[in-house]
Amino acid sequence: MKHNAVTTSAAAQRTSVYRPSIMSRLKRDKWMYALLLPGLIYFLLFKYVPMWGVLLAFKNYQPFLGFWKSDWVGFEHFRLFFTNPDFFMLLRNTLILSFYNLLFFFPAPIIAALMLNEIRIALFKRAVQTLIYVPHFISMVIVASLTYVFLTTEGGVVNEWLNAHTGKTIDFLTSPDWFRPMIIIQTIWKECGWGTIIFLAALAAVDVEQYEAAIVDGANRWKQMWHITLPALRSTIVILLILRMGHVLDNGFEQIYLMLNPLNRENAEVFDTYVYMMGITQGAFSYSTAVGLFKAVVGVILVLGTNWLAKRFGQSGLY
Repeated sequence: MKHNAVTTSAAAQRTSVYRPSIMSRLKRDKWMYALLLPGLIYFLLFKYVPMWGVLLAFKNYQPFLGFWKSDWVGFEHFRLFFTNPDFFMLLRNTLILSFYNLLFFFPAPIIAALMLNEIRIALFKRAVQTLIYVPHFISMVIVASLTYVFLTTEGGVVNEWLNAHTGKTIDFLTSPDWFRPMIIIQTIWKECGWGTIIFLAALAAVDVEQYEAAIVDGANRWKQMWHITLPALRSTIVILLILRMGHVLDNGFEQIYLMLNPLNRENAEVFDTYVYMMGITQGAFSYSTAVGLFKAVVGVILVLGTNWLAKRFGQSGLY
């Protein structure tokens, strides 16, 4: 009996460590992998293959010589960029605008989602959601045009009202001091409603019994929000914050470019518009690639660092 038990145990161990080969798994699940193939091809062609383009940052690229025959210059373009008098202006403008986005825009969808979650009339709630979702689908060109219509000094709605009541007008569009508030207001108006989708989905997963138990314990609406609703959103907020940190040096090109002009350039010029100016209008392809690579490296470092901090404070993080 003892010999049979040992034999059975050895056979079970051999069975437990058996792993099918890669080819057998591919043959068995071939149709599942076939469904995966288009996505893999997409990421390979449009995400990984273009990564070779970062080598332009280390070359003095000349279109008539081609990619491989252009001279290798190493970190020369990075040295020129960091010693450029405009570098600190670009860094200052980009960081300040990103800080304002984190301070004002990032909490806006959270606050809007909490407010929507408190609405008990379903029809009214859906109507409000629809109204705040619509701006997301409006082109940034239209948003900039609306901004000009409202804020221009020549017939603008806001300045006409100010002139009628105070006798003065404010040059919103060309004043460097008004540029950042304009950008933040545009961003909140356009994207706040769309950003609530993720948070409302997280709130939908909260167990209703928690609220019922809190009511029995005498908790009012504010205490319910503080002790139940916000903790339910914590992991979602942390993950979105980590992802947002990867875009600290990426303020978006289209919006800034549409509102940029020579009079507000002191506060408006950021890395994205600078890359366009140097790469497209002046043909400095290698130099602009170096600037873009610098942004990407900083973004990766910030994402990894923020993820590490989140895990140190007990959050799940991205991975």
